[in-house]
Amino acid sequence: QLQLVESGGGLVQPGGSLRLSCAASGFTLINYAIGWFRQAPGKEREAVSCISNSDGRTTWADSRKGRFTISRDSAKNTVYLRMNGLQPEATGLYYCAAVRGPCSYYKDDYTYWGQGTQVTVSS
Repeated sequence: QLQLVESGGGLVQPGGSLRLSCAASGFTLINYAIGWFRQAPGKEREAVSCISNSDGRTTWADSRKGRFTISRDSAKNTVYLRMNGLQPEATGLYYCAAVRGPCSYYKDDYTYWGQGTQVTVSS
């Protein structure tokens, strides 16, 4: 059974950091592009970052570039999203998703999804 499981969310103060994890089972992550998406309350799910399957190249949503880092540990079959300098507007449910193809900003291109992990940035 193909499954993605996110973890690492929580409550953090403005300016703080979190590292989210996306662990895969039932398939090998390196064969898929893995994207991270965020869904704020009452809003559409939007792309945050993606790491490609072929060369590990990363893509970013413009507003987050420089503060967020996506990486992959093939031995652990896990993708990480390190988020620094978090602000309240980063609050939301964070999902990872997999597509057997190139990175995409469009959520409908992704085949497999995790259940999400909540990130709340508040003082």
